[in-house]
Amino acid sequence: MIKHLLVLLFILRAILSSAQTVVIKDKDTGMNLEFVTLSSQTPRAHTLTNSSGQADLTPFKDAEKIEIRLMGYKTLFLSYNDIRLSNFKLQLESKLFSLDETVVSATRWSQLKQDVPAHITTVSAKEIINFQPQSTADLLGSSGEVFIQKSQQGGGSPMIRGFSTNRLLYSVDGVRMNNAIFRGGNIQSVISLDAFAIENTEVLYGPGSVIYGSDAIGGAMIFKTLTPKYSLSDEPFITGSANVRGSSANNERTGHFHVNVGWKKWASLTSLSHNDFSDLRMGKNGPDEYLRNLYVIRMDSVDRIVENPDPLVQTPTGYGQTNLMQKLSFRPNSNWEFTYGFHYSETTPYSRYDRLIELSNGLPRSAVWNYGPQIWRMNVLGASSSKKTFAYDELNMRIANQYFQESRIDRNFSGGNRFRLRTQLEEVIAISTNVDMVKSLSRGELFYGVEAVGNEVKSDGSAIDIRDGSPIDVADRYPQSNWASYGVYINYHHKLTETIIVQVGARYNHFTVKSDFTSNQDFFPMEDATTSLADGALVGNVGLVINPSEYTSIRTNFSTGFRAPNVDDMGKLFDLPEQTVVVPNPDLSSEYAYNFEAGMSQIFGNSVRLDFGAFYTYLNNAMVRRDYQVNGQDSIEYNGEISRVQAIQNAAYGYVYGGFIELEVKVISGFSLLSRFNYQRGFEEMDNGDLSPSRHAAPAFGLAALKYQFQKLNMQLYTMYSAEVSNEDLNIEEQGKPAIYAKDENGDPYSPSWATLNFKASYAISDYIQLIAGVENITDVRYRPYSSGLVAPGRNTVMAVKFNF
Repeated sequence: MIKHLLVLLFILRAILSSAQTVVIKDKDTGMNLEFVTLSSQTPRAHTLTNSSGQADLTPFKDAEKIEIRLMGYKTLFLSYNDIRLSNFKLQLESKLFSLDETVVSATRWSQLKQDVPAHITTVSAKEIINFQPQSTADLLGSSGEVFIQKSQQGGGSPMIRGFSTNRLLYSVDGVRMNNAIFRGGNIQSVISLDAFAIENTEVLYGPGSVIYGSDAIGGAMIFKTLTPKYSLSDEPFITGSANVRGSSANNERTGHFHVNVGWKKWASLTSLSHNDFSDLRMGKNGPDEYLRNLYVIRMDSVDRIVENPDPLVQTPTGYGQTNLMQKLSFRPNSNWEFTYGFHYSETTPYSRYDRLIELSNGLPRSAVWNYGPQIWRMNVLGASSSKKTFAYDELNMRIANQYFQESRIDRNFSGGNRFRLRTQLEEVIAISTNVDMVKSLSRGELFYGVEAVGNEVKSDGSAIDIRDGSPIDVADRYPQSNWASYGVYINYHHKLTETIIVQVGARYNHFTVKSDFTSNQDFFPMEDATTSLADGALVGNVGLVINPSEYTSIRTNFSTGFRAPNVDDMGKLFDLPEQTVVVPNPDLSSEYAYNFEAGMSQIFGNSVRLDFGAFYTYLNNAMVRRDYQVNGQDSIEYNGEISRVQAIQNAAYGYVYGGFIELEVKVISGFSLLSRFNYQRGFEEMDNGDLSPSRHAAPAFGLAALKYQFQKLNMQLYTMYSAEVSNEDLNIEEQGKPAIYAKDENGDPYSPSWATLNFKASYAISDYIQLIAGVENITDVRYRPYSSGLVAPGRNTVMAVKFNF
C-alpha cells in the first residue's frame, strides 16, 4: 500500500512539475520558438523561452495577465489559468507588422519600443543567421541604418547621425566597452565581439548619456550575448549549434560552435569561433584609382616596389581572429540569479591598408604599417533580484574587469626613418561597477542607478634599427595615466493617459584624469611632468510619446549628451604625415551635444508599415585637433625633423541634421518589400571660423529588399547603396587624402556613388540543419565606401551550414 502511494505521489509530482513548463511553437510551421518574452506586472516576472520553445512558469503562478511577445508574431495576453487550461502548449501566429517590439537600450530594462521617445533599431539573432556577417561591424551595417567605414579588413568603424569613434558608445552585456584611449580617428574595437555569440543588438540613436554616460553623443550600440538556459525538468537541458562558412572574395574559412548545459539551478554556455581571411578581392567594374598596382616587399635587405600580379587583390589585408566566451548562471531561488561571464578575443597582426597605399613624392610613404594583435578580455560578475522591496522591484548589479591591448608597428619607405622599425604598445585595464534599479509607481516607472569606472593606461614606445637590431629611443604614444568616471542617473516614465507617455531623465557625472609624462620628457619637455584634471557634467532628456492606437505612435525627444576628455585627448604624443606632431594638452573640458528629434510609426491595414523621423544635433565646445604653440613656437624639433605643432583643443562647434524613412509593404502572401533610407548633413567649425562638411557625416545611404518567406524557406533580393560625396562636400581633412578617393573630371578627390545587388537564401532542412547561401555584389562593382581606405569586396559567394543539436 505504501509502495503504491509513493508511486502515486511521484507521478503527481511529475505532472505538477511539468505543468509549470509552457511550450510555444510557430502556428504555421510547428517549429519551436526561441527568445519568446513572457512578462507580468503582478507578480513581477520576466523570462525567455529556450531553443526548445520552453519556459518555466513557476514565477508567474496566479498571474492575471501574462504578456507573451516575439518580434514578428501577434502578442498574446493570457492569465496563468488560461495557459494551464491550454495544457501549457501555445502557438503564436505570425504578424508582418507590429509596433509592440520589446527593447532594453533606452533604460537598461525591457520596455515596449512604442513607449520610447528615441529611435531604436534592433537586429535579431534570426537576422544575423540569415545575413551571415563576417564581423560585428558588418552586422551593424546589415541594418541599413548604420554606415560602416573600414581602413583595413580587420576593422569597421560605425558612423551614426554624423558622429563616429569616441562619440559613440559600445555596451556589451550591460558593461561599457569604451576606454580611455578611444580616439577621434577611426577605431575597430567593435570587431572584438563575436557575431555568432550575439543574441540581440540594439542601436539607440541620438544622445544616450543619461543612461550610458560619457561618449554617447551620436548614439549607443547595445550588444547582448548568448545567455545560459536552465533545465525545466530533472534532466539536464543540453542544446547548441555549430556553424561553418566560406566566402569567395577573401577565401574566408570560419567555424563556430556553442553548447548550453542547464540544470534547474545551474546553467553553462560555452562559445568558440575562429575566422581566417585571405587578402580581399575588389570588384572589376569601377574607378582605376582603387586598383592595387604596386606594393612593397623587403628582399635581400632592401625595400623593393613590386608589381601586383592581380591589381584586384588588396595586398596585404588578410588576418585571423579567435573568440571564446564562457558563461555560468546560478539561480538559488525564484528571487535571485547570479551570473559570471568570460569573453576573450584576439586577432592576428594585420596591415593598416589605408596607410600602405599613401604616396609621398610618387613613392610609398610606408614600408611597414601594421596593427599588432588586438586583444580584448572581459570578466563580468552579475547579480539580479526580482524580489520587491521599498527601493526597487528589480535590481541588476555588475562588476567587470576588462583588458585591452593594441599596438602599431611602422617603418617609412624612405627618408631618415626608413631603417627605424617602431612599435607602440598600449594596454588598458578597465574596472567598472553598475547598479541599476526599476520601481513601478502608480502611473509610471522609475529607472535609476549608479556607475563607477576606472581605467589604467600603460603605453610603451620602442624601436630598433633593422640593419643591426640596435635599439632606438622613441616616445611613448600616451603618458602613464589613470582615468575615472562616477555617475548617478534617474529616468522617470509617466503615463499621463492611456495614450500619452512622458519621459524625464537626468545624470550627473564626475570624471578625473591623472597623467605622468616623465617617460616622454626627452621628446617633449613639459613644465609639469604630472598633470591632473577633474570636472563634472550634467545632462538630461525630456521626451513625449503619443500612441492614439495600436497602429500609430508619435514621438518627440530633447536630449543632451557629453564626452569627457580622456587620455587620448589630453595626453597623446604622435607624429602625422607632412611633418606634423600632435602634443599633449591637459587644459580640456567636456564637449556637449544638444539634440531634438521627432518621428512617427504608422501601420496601414495589415499590408503597410511606415516609420520616419528627423533630428538636429548641435555640438558645443568640441574637442578638435588644431594648430598649437609650445613656448610661443608653432614648430618644434621632433624625431629629428622640424614639425608643425598641433593639439586637441576645445576650439569648435558643429551641427548635424537629417532624417530617415523606413517602408515595409506586404505585396502578396509570402512576399514583402522593405526600404530604408538615411540622410544626414553635418558641418564643423575650422581654425579660421569657416564651416567645413563634417568628416563623420556619411552620405545618404540605405537598402531596399524584396523578401519571400514560406515555411522553412527564406529568400531576399536586395540592394545596398550610397550617394556621391563631391570634392566640395568633402571635409577639408578628407580632401587631403587622395590615396583613398577617386578623381573627378578636374582631377580632385571625391567619393563616387555606388549600389550593389545581392541575394541571400536560407532553408531549414530539419530542426537540426539549416543551409544558408548567397551572392553579394552580383554585378561585381568596384566601390569604396565613403572615408574608407579599404575597397569593398567584389562579387562574393557565401556558403554556410548551421547544425543544431
